[in-house]
Amino acid sequence: MATLNADNQRILIEAKKERDLLLKEAREIKETIISEAKKNATIEADKIIISAKSQINNDKMKALVELKNQIAGLAIEMTEKILKSELSDKNKQKELIENALKSSELN
Repeated sequence: MATLNADNQRILIEAKKERDLLLKEAREIKETIISEAKKNATIEADKIIISAKSQINNDKMKALVELKNQIAGLAIEMTEKILKSELSDKNKQKELIENALKSSELN
């Protein structure tokens, strides 16, 4: 009976050691998985941020180009209206031509 109890005790000790080893391995695997997940999440977040910054910059450039085009269009439209107004009278036409000639002679 004593040998049976000793064997049972030895088996129990071995089972506890094996359990502890398995738990240790499981913790290590868990830590590795968590670490990899954090690393992958950081890489993915960086990619998203870079992509968002690029998109913001592209949108900004599009808006600036559109604004410049609108300003140029308005300037042309205003110049056209002013010239039509100025050139509707023959005296104003003559005066404009004379002034243009005088300024070109000075240059």
